[in-house]
Amino acid sequence: MADTSKADTANAQFKKAQREQDGKKAMAEYEADGIAMRAKTAKLRALRLARDAEQAATEAANPAPKKKSAVKKAAKPKPTISAFHKDQEGSRNR
Repeated sequence: MADTSKADTANAQFKKAQREQDGKKAMAEYEADGIAMRAKTAKLRALRLARDAEQAATEAANPAPKKKSAVKKAAKPKPTISAFHKDQEGSRNR
């Protein structure tokens, strides 16, 4: 029985050490992923800001021509109910 107990203890210690190593490895991967993500974000931000600055410079150098405003037509008066009834009376077939 003592042999089984020692074997179980040794096995438990081995599993614990294995979990610690796995935890350290996982944490290192997590931190590396975070660093890579921040680097990628900074690179994309720099590219976006450069693109926006270039577009602003281009727009400042070449302003868009102003559009001519459309001439508003005089609005037709809305027909009234009384005008509608008069029109209907004239077109009825009696």
